[in-house]
Amino acid sequence: MIKLQKTDSAAVPSDGFFRTAAATPVIRVANCEENAQAVYQQIAACAEHNVGAVVFPELALTGYTCGDLFHDCTLQKAAENALAWLLKKTASLPILFAVGVPVLHGASLYNCAAVCCGGRLLGLSAKRFLPNYSEFYEQRWFTPAPQTPLSVSFAGQETTLGSGLLYTCHELPELVIGVEICEDLWVPAPPSIAMAQAGATVIFNASASDEVISKAEYRQDLVRGQSARLYCTYVYADAGEGESTTDLVFAAHNLIAEGGSVLSSSPLFQTGILTADTDLERLLQERRRTTTWQDVPAPAETVIPFSFDYAFDRQHLQRRFPRTPFVPESTKDLAERCDRILSLQANGLKTRLKHTGIRSAVIGISGGLDSTLALLVTVRAFDLLGLPRSGITAISMPGFGTTGRTKSNAEGLSRALGVAFREIPIGAAVHQHFADIGHDEAVQDITYENSQARERTQILMDISNQSGGLVIGTGDLSELALGWATYNGDHMSMYGVNASIPKTLVRHLVRYAAQAFGGEISRILLDVLDTPVSPELLPPKDGKIAQKTEEVVGPYELHDYFLYYMLRFGFSPAKIYRMAADTFAGIYSPSEIFRWLKKFYQRFFHQQFKRSCLPDSPKVGTITLSPRGDWRMPSDASVHLWMKELDKLADTLSL
Repeated sequence: MIKLQKTDSAAVPSDGFFRTAAATPVIRVANCEENAQAVYQQIAACAEHNVGAVVFPELALTGYTCGDLFHDCTLQKAAENALAWLLKKTASLPILFAVGVPVLHGASLYNCAAVCCGGRLLGLSAKRFLPNYSEFYEQRWFTPAPQTPLSVSFAGQETTLGSGLLYTCHELPELVIGVEICEDLWVPAPPSIAMAQAGATVIFNASASDEVISKAEYRQDLVRGQSARLYCTYVYADAGEGESTTDLVFAAHNLIAEGGSVLSSSPLFQTGILTADTDLERLLQERRRTTTWQDVPAPAETVIPFSFDYAFDRQHLQRRFPRTPFVPESTKDLAERCDRILSLQANGLKTRLKHTGIRSAVIGISGGLDSTLALLVTVRAFDLLGLPRSGITAISMPGFGTTGRTKSNAEGLSRALGVAFREIPIGAAVHQHFADIGHDEAVQDITYENSQARERTQILMDISNQSGGLVIGTGDLSELALGWATYNGDHMSMYGVNASIPKTLVRHLVRYAAQAFGGEISRILLDVLDTPVSPELLPPKDGKIAQKTEEVVGPYELHDYFLYYMLRFGFSPAKIYRMAADTFAGIYSPSEIFRWLKKFYQRFFHQQFKRSCLPDSPKVGTITLSPRGDWRMPSDASVHLWMKELDKLADTLSL
């Protein structure tokens, strides 16, 4: 289990984060008093460590394996008394908890999770689906949840008993809790579907799932999959030590998943407390952006409001965010992902070539990362079509800033890959252009730079006309986000294979290709990776690149981070800043992160006009800036609101 770290309350905004827990105490079958004590100790520990809500296993107050003792009135009364004692003991704690308990009402005994907060029994969420196959005999003792909620008296309080109850928090409107019990999750249409559609963002499952070979993997897939389908946090608490092992073994396999990802899981056969910080804002954003999601209002009698004095300690967030959200952290996953991405890019280009009947391609090769990746993709597409690589013309167009290193790599890679290579210097043409427009070459301004980029694009377009070929675009997603492209220069092509590949991922794709090719190609690709990112439009100094992109626009790993959380989840600038400050602590200072975040928003808004007229390009990941695909934004949208929030943040943090 994850160790809890004691924290102090803080005034930092929660940003939608909320700490949940799944807890499994060591119990004794039929010893309700001792079980209540064990449950209380874990509730108190959770409350002390900023957990806002915790779920315990199915029938935790009695033990799941009581068998025919469930019909015994002594056990039934003891369980009710144990819950009454828990309500009194936890009345002053700022925490909601759900614990399994049998509930007698009239002639029926229900398998319930008692949901409690501040000494109040909010409701009794009853199990709807009772397994009665293989090792399970629940229909021998229990009655399925009633079709409509019942008003009952239990543990000295009047409350509601039913399935599909929703517990809504007054102080945190985004926190809505629904409860399932064990088998409810394993059926074709779990009750959590309706609960989520009615607003539940957190689903608790009080479970007693016995352990057999391979069941843990299947159980985890169920929990993860349900959290994905419902855009929810799914908190699963499993029975463990103390349950009878006469016929079954329970392993306390606790799980917390959010939106298809497992945030935390416990080792088998270890009781204790498992915690995770879930992002409720992220879940709601996912539902809002998915047009197939349907909200279905819940019946009034199933909605139970509650209040509690809970403040999330944002300064001690237990959640980490990967530095490169576009790139898998697992080495194995990364290799598989790189191969899949290259295939997506290549098949997109393959289809375009096949559809148009074009059997040749023209690509500007600079010796930099983006054009290198574009060339690798084009080669793969030609191989898929069975076309000779000689049909690809790679053109090096050295200008005023081209260094020997990049020029050599461009030629060496082209020849090693077996494509046609041409070198066309642009110096004379650009000098003539400067003379034609009356530009002073001593002034190395934006005109000086962009004239070179546009001259290169003109060469590519004209040669494509000569050869009947397709001009392959090289610009990547990060450059499009920042507008780091010359309008009607490298901004334009006939098909852009890299347009949905962020710069941080471009590096990994080229590295993967280096490992796959080996030999001379690998050597060149590794040197390309080691070359500073630059458009090479300003003269070199001592033969080395003088113009480094990241010194002008900022580190790409920061911009890719900002881009991902802005576009994928619509997070506010302040939330993105705080997340980045956590993620890049010790790498970039708070003032550096803030400065580049402000630059990101300014450039993103001001450069939209370049994205409004992009060439076709294949979508590869969850984010693209194509005006025909995922991103539609007016070119004259104001950045005022985002700058206002950042200015307010700067005042608060004294940045």
